[in-house]
Amino acid sequence: MTTDPLLLTGDLAEANDRMLRTVTGLAAADVAAPSLLPGWTRAHVLTHLARNADGFVNLLTAARTGEPIPMYASVEARNADIDAGAGRGPADLLDDLRRSGQRFDVAVAEMPPGAWGAMVQTRRGPWPAALLVWARLREVEVHHVDLAAGYRPTDWPEAFAQRLLHEVATGLADDPAAPAMVLRPDGPARELTVGDPEGAPTITGPAPELAAWLTGRGTGELLTVDPDGPLPNPPEWI
Repeated sequence: MTTDPLLLTGDLAEANDRMLRTVTGLAAADVAAPSLLPGWTRAHVLTHLARNADGFVNLLTAARTGEPIPMYASVEARNADIDAGAGRGPADLLDDLRRSGQRFDVAVAEMPPGAWGAMVQTRRGPWPAALLVWARLREVEVHHVDLAAGYRPTDWPEAFAQRLLHEVATGLADDPAAPAMVLRPDGPARELTVGDPEGAPTITGPAPELAAWLTGRGTGELLTVDPDGPLPNPPEWI
């Protein structure tokens, strides 16, 4: 899957539409109910998604203007904004999610070609601005699952699941705490290796299932292990 920001805008628009359709069907009791993220309700997840869009707008603006604009004023301010917004009802949450997504779209459209190569400081470290559209797509797709409102990893588009799997596996390859394993997605995708493959178990299954398991969004029950045994225990994905 490409990470070209302009090519990914269509995928992001479709992901946003799926998310908004889900949120449209939520009642007050639904948004106050727990999400899959410990300690967060669905309203927390939705507020986080809206503030994440605004944070990425800040980074896109920094890339475009050269000004040192942080993603969030501080970690404390980010957390306070999420907590403050989590008490809202479904209509306000839906409106916030829609408007913040539109602000992100405008910021992407305003980017001159040369600005995409600028480095910006994300919460995961310095990134080229060109990766921000992919980062937003990842946030929308993964947290849509976290709502526990009917959208599952099996609903992820195949290209997205493959890209997420590759990204997570690459990160694990650089993590000394990650167990050695070979990831073998179904279909024509190539194997991904974490650690020393000599004697390591091979984990086989659909790319969405592999990605969901590695990101803590699935139990891996549809995956197979060769030689037969339990699934490895990968580090928490953040």
